[in-house]
Amino acid sequence: MMSSSNLNKTIKYLKSKKKILFITTSNRWVDSQEIPKSSQLANHIAEKVGMDKVTIIDSTKLKIYPCEGNVSSVTGNGCGAKDSVLKDEKKDPSGFHRCWASINNPDDELWKISKNLFESDCVVFFASSRWGQTNAYYQKLIERLTWIENRHSAFGEENIVKDIDSGFITIGHNWRAKEITEVQKNVLKFFGFKTPNELFWGYQYTMDAKDETSESYKKSISAFEKLYGFILNKTAIHEMKLSIKKLLKF
Repeated sequence: MMSSSNLNKTIKYLKSKKKILFITTSNRWVDSQEIPKSSQLANHIAEKVGMDKVTIIDSTKLKIYPCEGNVSSVTGNGCGAKDSVLKDEKKDPSGFHRCWASINNPDDELWKISKNLFESDCVVFFASSRWGQTNAYYQKLIERLTWIENRHSAFGEENIVKDIDSGFITIGHNWRAKEITEVQKNVLKFFGFKTPNELFWGYQYTMDAKDETSESYKKSISAFEKLYGFILNKTAIHEMKLSIKKLLKF
């Protein structure tokens, strides 16, 4: 999985798409000047593909409530039912957004993702690996999007993402990056997205799951930079903030 060819294949594939959505899900302390590696990677790919065709959304900056579990309620599976449609032309111009949590929480901002998603022909999720799984922000987001899958799997309606390519790229240190990527590829297949191989891969510095030293984490930065050919530094961090501020306007 640790090959610069993965990155090159992703960039080449994305250049064929017209409107791309990147969703980043890794976070840092709110007052930190650091931008996560996966978020910087998203910005780097966007620059190579063309910033005019890529929208980047940092999901950790949005107010997204947890999934309410309506898929397994005692009254049955109500996730994505027609009654849960978000009746707001600004937030849901496609009429596809169906989520009870969006209705029950008026300040919920999942619509900022779904609105862009249904206007795109490709979406790529960028995540970090934490304790052998995706980070909490990614997991909360993918659970909140379950209604996309439920529309066709539970209610027999149209697959509304059948024409959208999806991807998942994860950055980890020492455990299960490959397995995480494989699971999320299957998840996005269940959702109904197309899942081209060029958009699914991960970076893992070491195969030693017990290597948790500070020195190892420091070395992983230079190894990452050498492998993918761009520098993770404060200049890149500053540019990343400006890019996201410019791209994400609602």
